[in-house]
Amino acid sequence: MTVCNPQRFAGDCPSRILFDQIADKWSMMVLAVLHPGPLRFNAIRRLLEGVTQKALTQCLRRLERNGLVSRRVITTSPVAVEYEITPLGRTLQDPLKALYAWTYAKMPEVELARQAFDQRNGKGSCSSDARSMQTGSTIRAGSDDGTSSDSGASGAAT
Repeated sequence: MTVCNPQRFAGDCPSRILFDQIADKWSMMVLAVLHPGPLRFNAIRRLLEGVTQKALTQCLRRLERNGLVSRRVITTSPVAVEYEITPLGRTLQDPLKALYAWTYAKMPEVELARQAFDQRNGKGSCSSDARSMQTGSTIRAGSDDGTSSDSGASGAAT
């Protein structure tokens, strides 16, 4: 395996490729909603407001390919598919929980930085990002430790 300089992130560095796939738009949230236990595709989709069927399918395939999620076909009528975090995927629990807690602990500072940026560069420069974080449309904050009482977040990155 190629060892890469963590300060450079060359395009062909294996860690960069995996990092890109773990840190994409939906992967961390998929891992968060799967944390409590296996879920069917539509249950995952209901918990991730705004995800399209195509985006969720692609995300689950990437996570499965990287060994972080397993896919199980349930031979009922109609046939169902269930997804579950693998033991390898569970090793991401602590780093994701820490990132989740940091996100909510630092949101006031991030919001101030956004407001200052918008004032310097004209209002609404990155308004869609700011709106989604302000409304918590993706993951809702709970306590300072990153847990949540919102059933949609299911403890998010716990």
